[in-house]
Amino acid sequence: METKEKKWEIKDRHYLLKGMKPLAYILRSKSSKRQPLLYFDEEKGYNRELRYATNQKSPFVDEQDGQNLLGHIVFENGVLHVPKNHQSLQKLLSLYHPFKDKKYYEFDSVVEAVDELEDLNLQIEALNLAKDMDIDKAEAIMRVELGSDVTKMSTKELKRDLLLFAQDNPELFIELSNDENVELRNFGIRAVEDSIIKLASDQRTFNWASNGRKLMTVPFDENPYSALAAWFKTDEGLEVYKSIEKKFK
Repeated sequence: METKEKKWEIKDRHYLLKGMKPLAYILRSKSSKRQPLLYFDEEKGYNRELRYATNQKSPFVDEQDGQNLLGHIVFENGVLHVPKNHQSLQKLLSLYHPFKDKKYYEFDSVVEAVDELEDLNLQIEALNLAKDMDIDKAEAIMRVELGSDVTKMSTKELKRDLLLFAQDNPELFIELSNDENVELRNFGIRAVEDSIIKLASDQRTFNWASNGRKLMTVPFDENPYSALAAWFKTDEGLEVYKSIEKKFK
């Protein structure tokens, strides 16, 4: 285990359960016939049995001598603090336990700080984009989040919800902001809502609402409005786009 423990640092450590915070949770601390607790040692080439004993220096059964005082591994409210003088338990939890990163993880303040900094930078970027965004694009993005309800919102309500969306889900907001088709999709949805064009009930064709003439066929397995947005970029689609735009005015 020299390779795995070579960079080991002696310090207090903290462990958190993943996705749950029960009043008390007991993590398996020894093997049984029905539930073995093993670590595959790549240097030795075989599985080694693990056991937490409070009077032993190693969590490996084959390195423990004499009588063992078995200990329990208990998370309280989803948290377990292990001081630096409990090296056997720390190494069991940080290096060898098969449930690490599955049922629990080790809290690392540096990693957490880096993650929080990245999240804050994303939020700032998204909020700056939202702050300077024109109202048409804001409506297009919020339609993805709220659907047709955006048509009932005032400009101030729309800008407020846009900023909240950017703050709460910055990654998706930035992705939508960079999506060149998001405004075209919104344009198509508005055209259907205003009964300028019509989407067939089978979601396969767009037609002029006034005379039923077919405009385009939606490719199989595609979102109809995404397909319409792409079609608006073609020569034929651009003419229809211009015609719809005049009808909006």
